[in-house]
Amino acid sequence: MIGLLVGGVVGLVLTLFGTPLFIRFLVWRGYGQMVRDDGPTTHKTKRGTPTMGGFVFITVLVLGYLITHGVLTLLGSPLAGPTASGWLLLLLTVGMAFVGFVDDFTKITKQQSLGLTPRGKIILQTLIGTAFAVLALNFPDGRGRTPASTAISWVRDIPWLDLAFAGPVLGVVLFVVWSNLITTATTNAVNLTDGLDGLATGATAMVTGAYVLMSLFQANQDCAGPAVEGCYEVRDPMDLALLASVLTGALLGFLWWNTSPAKIFMGDTGSLGLGGALAGFAILGRTELLVVLLAGLMVAITASVIIQVGYFKLSGGRRVFLMAPLQHHFELKGWAEVTVVVRFWLIALMCVMAALALFYGEWLLQHDVFEGAGA
Repeated sequence: MIGLLVGGVVGLVLTLFGTPLFIRFLVWRGYGQMVRDDGPTTHKTKRGTPTMGGFVFITVLVLGYLITHGVLTLLGSPLAGPTASGWLLLLLTVGMAFVGFVDDFTKITKQQSLGLTPRGKIILQTLIGTAFAVLALNFPDGRGRTPASTAISWVRDIPWLDLAFAGPVLGVVLFVVWSNLITTATTNAVNLTDGLDGLATGATAMVTGAYVLMSLFQANQDCAGPAVEGCYEVRDPMDLALLASVLTGALLGFLWWNTSPAKIFMGDTGSLGLGGALAGFAILGRTELLVVLLAGLMVAITASVIIQVGYFKLSGGRRVFLMAPLQHHFELKGWAEVTVVVRFWLIALMCVMAALALFYGEWLLQHDVFEGAGA
């Protein structure tokens, strides 16, 4: 538990005081945000605001993780030392953040709102996602548990949805496809949510905060200890909780500067990095389907874009929303930006609370059922 507290505080402090230094550097270099010409007119004033702020909290995530493990080593904690799951989550997070950084830097140097080509972005994301997926099926612990499994999960692996049914080789291939699908969905979802000051930062912090609680509970009910019915077969739950704690603290520190009026934007560096982190937590924490509810706000925002584009093409130019993503629809309806953000945060919080209730409720059901059967 002390590791989670140390990690959260380190993430918060480093980001809170490191972000203004990075803002000064970006201003000095003239690295400002390019704004879409077809976006809400109120966003024109945001042109030139420093961007690539995700570089700060992604860097802090790595530093905070290593610093906390250093502190735990000095304290003689048995949990000291990074794990395979921890390194893999950092690989996916930092890898996706790198793709976003290249995209952001391209926009800035070319002075346009479009960076990497869609094809180039997909290729880079697929390479990183595939490396993560393949490695995640390796590195078994003493009980033979690997960081990920070929079974599709919701709050734990679903035995009858194990992709290995197609054979060991094809099962791995199917898992790689499934893992990349999750990663693509989460990175796009966070990226589309990042349209208003503080919206994506606050919403993602709620999801990572939930992963602190769920991973901690998984560690307390780990099948590696005295095995009981309903225990969890997650390889390194405490290390995932630590990473979630560091990232939550870092996001709260960044939100101080990112909230309206934003002094800095996270850019694609931040949104793609955060999407990678959410995918990593879902896959390594065996909550692949639950993340749809956990990130319910982001799912709704992504769905609004799909609906808008699909209906526009099918109807010959008609629209469902005034503008997509969904947050801009409400802006054009006259809602103030801060009003949209706070109300969307409340929706995000309700989704997180519902997901936590399902997560804990499933464990209670397991416990009650087996206890009743034993009676």
